[in-house]
Amino acid sequence: MTNRYFVYLSYDGTLYHGWQIQPNGRSVQEMLQNALSLILRETVSVVGAGRTDSGVHARQMVAHFDTEKSFDCINLSYKLNRILPADISVSKIERVDDDMHARFSAKSRTYHYYIHTCKDPFCRYYSCELHYDLDFNKMNMAARHLLDVEDFGAFCKSHSDAKTTLCKVYEAEWIRDGEYRWHFRISANRFLRNMVRAVVGTLIDVGRNRITLSEFDDIVAGRNRSAAGESMPGNALFLENVEY
Repeated sequence: MTNRYFVYLSYDGTLYHGWQIQPNGRSVQEMLQNALSLILRETVSVVGAGRTDSGVHARQMVAHFDTEKSFDCINLSYKLNRILPADISVSKIERVDDDMHARFSAKSRTYHYYIHTCKDPFCRYYSCELHYDLDFNKMNMAARHLLDVEDFGAFCKSHSDAKTTLCKVYEAEWIRDGEYRWHFRISANRFLRNMVRAVVGTLIDVGRNRITLSEFDDIVAGRNRSAAGESMPGNALFLENVEY
């Protein structure tokens, strides 16, 4: 009898070409699959809750796999952490119902994008350094508009294989962490490829007064990726949480 398990893990994405297995690049999915296959002595396939891009990190990613083998979940977690590299960590493994799916059963996902506005050697790998004068009040006014948006085509990577660009955003807010540090928190039922970094880039344009709030609304309504802001660097983006 085949049983399904959820793996809860975190990773530093600096050295990886994203979550998904790539033909010519190292991926987190590949590392986890290989480790599970080695321990369980069978070919294991894992399915993730999403696909983080190259260089993007995860404080919590969830993946599922199926196996007929029986094992102690705590012991398997321990063995995985012994085999996996230092930049990938498994927090727990749990048996779930067979109809649970790491991707399709998720109710929401939350991302944080970190920025700092003063040179800081301790932020350089996990935050984006900006030296613009930013109007965060205006950026939050624009961000609140996203809660009423249904179609996020303006923030979808060109030539994406997404069947629909419809999403439901539950939270979108810039939060101050310190005198020179902020993060953008966004939660939604699903995300399009490159969506968060494109949203952040466009909100930055609002904060720099390069576009008005009205123009931001027009960009969203126009659903044209080329009209939106640049895609921000991946090193400052974290998948924070996945809810089921």
